[in-house]
Amino acid sequence: MKEVFSMWGKTKMVVLVALCAGLYAALLIPFKGFVLIPGVTEFRPASALPVVMGLLFGPAGAWGSAIGNLIGDFFGSLGVGSLFGFFGNFIFAYVPYKIWTNLGLVPKGDLEPCVTTPRKAAAYVVAALLGSMGCALTIAWGLELLGMVPYAALGTIIMLNNSIPSIVLGLPILMVLYPRVKKWDLLWTDIVDEADQPVPGAMSKIGAFFMIVSILCGWAGALLLALGAGQALLYGGFNAGGAVGSFGVVLASGLGTVGMVLSFFIQTTGKASDR
Repeated sequence: MKEVFSMWGKTKMVVLVALCAGLYAALLIPFKGFVLIPGVTEFRPASALPVVMGLLFGPAGAWGSAIGNLIGDFFGSLGVGSLFGFFGNFIFAYVPYKIWTNLGLVPKGDLEPCVTTPRKAAAYVVAALLGSMGCALTIAWGLELLGMVPYAALGTIIMLNNSIPSIVLGLPILMVLYPRVKKWDLLWTDIVDEADQPVPGAMSKIGAFFMIVSILCGWAGALLLALGAGQALLYGGFNAGGAVGSFGVVLASGLGTVGMVLSFFIQTTGKASDR
């Protein structure tokens, strides 16, 4: 996870953070009026961008996603939940980057996100779904913990609001942007020193697997608990929660979130010579 902080020492990566943040915010702001949950979330076609930014620009895309979302919050939804929104949108882009580099879904030694083969297209869909779910898990856990919005409502809406644009719009956007970004030498693999680029070794794969389990179990487990807490299945969890939320839902989603974050530290970085 050291690349998350070491990238700030590279001018190109810092510039990419600013560009990603500005673009993401610029696409978020016009849709602030299409509210889904007042003061919390809205219709977000801009959700097509974080996964693309994470795959193209690595940690710079993740920081840009987080900062861009925070900027967007200043135009209608800024509040204590924005803290969880910051981390959630960072994860939205960072998890796909980790999936792509560490899980071994793409051919060994070929980390560039040129989704021109069925294998890479499938890897993109998996990365987008897990990134969307990781974002939903983090934000929904935080707001359930604060008793602001029930987990089942927010966790479901964010997951759908993120994953659909990421796949339907994000995949063609990536196919259009990749050759241009590659031509301009702005891929994270072109900027980050080769020795610091991740290699899918044993520990990184274990960490990636642990990350996936944490995301799936945390998001789905908390959702099932929320829906089954003495409420009807089709609308359970969409009513106002208590002051501190449901203990079981908070515990399940909290464990999933903590497990996901810990997995980032397990996923180690190898040397280019190990490829």
